[in-house]
Amino acid sequence: MSDSSTLPPAALPPDIAALSFEDALTELERIVRQLEEGRGKLDDAISSYERGTALKRHCEAKLREAQAKVDRITVAADGSVGSEPARID
Repeated sequence: MSDSSTLPPAALPPDIAALSFEDALTELERIVRQLEEGRGKLDDAISSYERGTALKRHCEAKLREAQAKVDRITVAADGSVGSEPARID
């Protein structure tokens, strides 16, 4: 079975793919609160859960992109300062 978090961004609905990290996170938080309240119809809850999963994947991808842009500052033995790409674990 494949890990859904490894799906390419194209697998996301276009409206989610277009969201900024902050907007996606805000919507995801709203969905979580709504699901925790447990009100509403089962079909609506399932749809919300599916959208929340897509929003989570989108947020994770945005965080990975940001992390990849961050350089780590290094100091060599001779005291010179440089940088190297951040490791993404």
